[in-house]
Amino acid sequence: METLTGTDIDKAQALLEQGCLVAIPTETVYGLAANALDPEAVLKIFEAKQRPQFNPLIVHISDWAEAQQYVSHIPATAQLLAKEFTPGPLTFLLPKKDIIPDIITSGSPLVALRVPAHPVCRALLSRLSFPLAAPSANEFGYISPTLAAHVQQSLEGKVAYILDGGAATVGLESTIIGFDEAEEVIVHRVGGLSIEQLEAVLGKKVQFPVRTQEQAPLTSGQLKSHYAPHTALYTGDIPALALRFPGKKIASISFSASYPLEHVQQFVLSPGGSLTEAAGNLFRVMREIDALQADIILAEIFPDEGLGRAINDRLNRARAVFKP
Repeated sequence: METLTGTDIDKAQALLEQGCLVAIPTETVYGLAANALDPEAVLKIFEAKQRPQFNPLIVHISDWAEAQQYVSHIPATAQLLAKEFTPGPLTFLLPKKDIIPDIITSGSPLVALRVPAHPVCRALLSRLSFPLAAPSANEFGYISPTLAAHVQQSLEGKVAYILDGGAATVGLESTIIGFDEAEEVIVHRVGGLSIEQLEAVLGKKVQFPVRTQEQAPLTSGQLKSHYAPHTALYTGDIPALALRFPGKKIASISFSASYPLEHVQQFVLSPGGSLTEAAGNLFRVMREIDALQADIILAEIFPDEGLGRAINDRLNRARAVFKP
């Protein structure tokens, strides 16, 4: 199957209605989409990505009002946050109705719902009579795509059509939240909406669950190894790390500073010191470095605030273990 890329929303709609896979643009990353209510179509997502079926998917809807069709209960806190942050990079983990197939949730009684903000994605969703299941449009475990070209590189021949909506503006996957029995917010994945933004609206601190690696993922992005380039990546102090790899072809990822290291090809994510800009550039730069066929990638630890938390999370899941 030849994979075509274009801007034809009608074509994307028709293919999705036929049960085909279509890569779609969102403000976070490109997603590999299928009819979320059709188990056979959803199965194609797992097959194309080589994604394990124990890893749940996020369901994308065109408007928050649609959530009532797919979930049995929406806490008041969820309504408050939805009013403030949807459409946008925030996903809600809520008790599902039977209309959502178990393959979406990997058998969990909870489904992850999001209203994307990308105008092309929203236009497509508004034309469909069903929501879209759409994990990142790349082979499982690799760096998420932020351009249509990234999808082409990863999934050529496995997806019917790539709907090109330009570069993803956020560049990191959505933040995922759930709720405990008292309906307090639990953050299951840090992402494109900062913790500070959530807490400012809530007027209180959010919680983070304690999970072991033996536990099956409750939602996307919870596996220890993920978002990883093919090149070994290490995090820490770049000049100190560089001394550990003499004679190696090294590339580095830093926030706003460059270093006096002539033998290191350096990539600065935001010379002006913007975590938002850095987040938007992270996955693109990781892919560019991978194409250089360097021996080692060194990445510094970003400020533990705002989108810096999500950047550190992605780097930690991508990193290798140093062996002297």
